[in-house]
Amino acid sequence: MDVLKIATAGSVDDGKSTLIGRLLYDTKSLTTDKIEAIEKSSKQKGYDYLDFSLATDGLVAEREQGITIDVAHIYFSTAKKSYIIADTPGHVEYTRNMVTGASTSQVSIILIDARKGVIEQTYRHFFINNLLRVKEVIVAINKMDLVDYSEEVFNKIKADFQALNAKSTFKEQNVSYIPLSALTGDNVVDKLDGMPWYQGQTILEHLEGLHSSDVFESGKARFPVQTVIRPKTEEYHDFRGYAGKLYGNSIKVGDAVTVLPSLTESKVTNIHFFDKQFDEAVAGSSVTIELENDINVTRGDMIVKSDELPKIEKDILTTVCWMDSKKLVAGAKYFVQHNTNRVLAKIESVTNTIATDYSGTTPASQLAINEIGEVSIKLSKALYFDSYNENKSNGAFILIDAVTNTTAGVGFIR
Repeated sequence: MDVLKIATAGSVDDGKSTLIGRLLYDTKSLTTDKIEAIEKSSKQKGYDYLDFSLATDGLVAEREQGITIDVAHIYFSTAKKSYIIADTPGHVEYTRNMVTGASTSQVSIILIDARKGVIEQTYRHFFINNLLRVKEVIVAINKMDLVDYSEEVFNKIKADFQALNAKSTFKEQNVSYIPLSALTGDNVVDKLDGMPWYQGQTILEHLEGLHSSDVFESGKARFPVQTVIRPKTEEYHDFRGYAGKLYGNSIKVGDAVTVLPSLTESKVTNIHFFDKQFDEAVAGSSVTIELENDINVTRGDMIVKSDELPKIEKDILTTVCWMDSKKLVAGAKYFVQHNTNRVLAKIESVTNTIATDYSGTTPASQLAINEIGEVSIKLSKALYFDSYNENKSNGAFILIDAVTNTTAGVGFIR
């Protein structure tokens, strides 16, 4: 696992940006000019400490208000891994940003202020991680320096969160608890003297120790075709390959495959990665596949193993997180973008909204911005899909406004 994608979540002033800044600083990932800018700004504000939030909060409004508004992606590396952190906002009105940031992440860090404990926003953050089936969740109980590094406070918050975790239906999720102080750096990268009672790992130690089997989904092999490769050069005069990214599981040379939607059958003869050939492509690989016979394959088609066919239907039941200011109502038409396939769709019905505090559902006929609900959709042609619980990559889609071309919502097939 060379690259690990992480999403952060937390309420106002829980210290997400400070934690990330401290992580960058202690791993020596900040440039000299960035450190100088942080030192200068901290001094101007009269702080007797370095304000590491400046390392991530790029918008002027973020720096002025001390909150995170936009999703910022931060990149850093250690000797073991490369990391991409999506610093997402925690406010209720930015739920759509939070979903966007967590949608591609394998690990989530949920911050809790040790002084406040588990609050309403904690429920929302955990619910979204359950909805998106993020396998690895780190509950970072921050600002322990402000509660005298109390083990009792840590244990109380841990117990409260475990009670929340008991409501989750995603039992494959692993939840870890780490007490820390992002401001002082205790248990972020290094262990300091503040919490001798804590014998577990620091944030970085935990991330460094994760294996691919801990965080990556496994399921049936799905290969959405992005483009057809036809070089027509002297060396590759008759070459016909199908390029895309493989999800779910591996595909090997010799595997019997079926092309959707035509249901044409063939066999894998070669797997190319740039100028090299392999006998097997693993999940997550971007490769070019050659098939035994020259059949009609185009962008938007999907290659699957012949004994692992997905569902092929025109009607889908979904959970949708709505992101547009224009409400989602029955009868509205959108494009469904599912992998490389785009299909015209009509909203059949909105049945209810789902509470992010695990209190259940409420009957509804529409979805407003940042609301999550159950939606029935009719498609103009059949989609080849799995449920999101079975295969995340083949069970997710976005709704695109046919008039404005904006991304109006993100959906998960039930």
